[in-house]
Amino acid sequence: MDLKRIAGSRSWRLAIGLVLVLGVGVPVVAMSASSETLTVAEALASQDGGSASVTGYVVGQPTATDTVLRADFTSDTAIAIADLASEPATAKMLYVQVTGSYRSTFGLRSNPSSRGRAVTVTGTLTAYFSHGGLKNPTAMSVDGSEPPAEPTPTPTPGTTPGGDDYDRTYYASAVGKSGVALRTALHEVISVQRTVTYDQAWEALKETDQDPANPGNVILLYSGRSQRKDVNGGDPDDWNREHVWAKSHGDFGTATGPGTDLHHLRPEDVSVNSDRGNKDFDNGGSPVREAPGNFTDGDSWEPRDAVKGDVARMIMYMAIRYEGGDGWPNLEPNESVRNGSAPYIGKLSVLLRWNRADPPDAFEKRRNQLIYDRWQGNRNPFVDHPEWATAIWGG
Repeated sequence: MDLKRIAGSRSWRLAIGLVLVLGVGVPVVAMSASSETLTVAEALASQDGGSASVTGYVVGQPTATDTVLRADFTSDTAIAIADLASEPATAKMLYVQVTGSYRSTFGLRSNPSSRGRAVTVTGTLTAYFSHGGLKNPTAMSVDGSEPPAEPTPTPTPGTTPGGDDYDRTYYASAVGKSGVALRTALHEVISVQRTVTYDQAWEALKETDQDPANPGNVILLYSGRSQRKDVNGGDPDDWNREHVWAKSHGDFGTATGPGTDLHHLRPEDVSVNSDRGNKDFDNGGSPVREAPGNFTDGDSWEPRDAVKGDVARMIMYMAIRYEGGDGWPNLEPNESVRNGSAPYIGKLSVLLRWNRADPPDAFEKRRNQLIYDRWQGNRNPFVDHPEWATAIWGG
């Protein structure tokens, strides 16, 4: 009798604590059941009707063999899990049935914020929605940890992988699309992210906006000044956290979400930040004394040439990331410079021109990579693919 083989099978996962007596009369203590769980990939390869525990990240709500909702969830009866929190391919997801007793805790319509969290589910490995699945759960639990950044090559200092490096993985569901279809695909991809608090943003910006020529400093967005990392706070010549998408445009404040999203937070001189205020973006105005190359008037702000494209791509990221389906405002660029507290920022036509005139440089690409690798686990697609701005908004 091969006890090791038997004890390793799924039917022996529960500890039995018995003493077996073999034919020769020698007592042998039975092996405890294995507490090891399967990965999603292992579960997809083991659709044999047996019982197993599987751990993966919640990526959405399956509604068909090749369709998984990642926002605006319609029911609590099923979740899709994967080995990567931002997995784009349904073929690499396990469809999990959520029965009545678990729906109030695990259903995505009732708990949309659980997308991206790790869960462990025990049930029967069998097809669900004609797709690799796990049905009739007997146990479901939440792993309280945040999903880690996905494994990516560590970039050599001074270099950053381009968008093409992620086209077969991270952006797989978006490549080849345009218009509404591209917008929808990108929203689903970049909405899978970890969040940081407003306090954590201080430390994040010290890393993402570090001066390449002086590791003890950060580069301020509008003024371009290199300033010591520890000279931050609220005094006139300190640097603070500039919301490029002004937080009053949608009234989201500094709460975790759009108010703390590093893809649009940048270091800036306190008084320059105050001068910009919540103005929309446009060309023209009077020179800004403390930030040469910037211009402003009563309702708009023109950043210096070196970061015009950066500003445009940050605004475009926010518009795609925050579509109104996750409890935050539906942010959108428009042609107005008098948007007030509405969830809009202009001018879109000017932002599109800035995006074309000032393509991503090494600093912006490095920043995008660090946010993905170290902080949020999501990317700004317009840094990787500036041409996607035209594919979505025209111009």
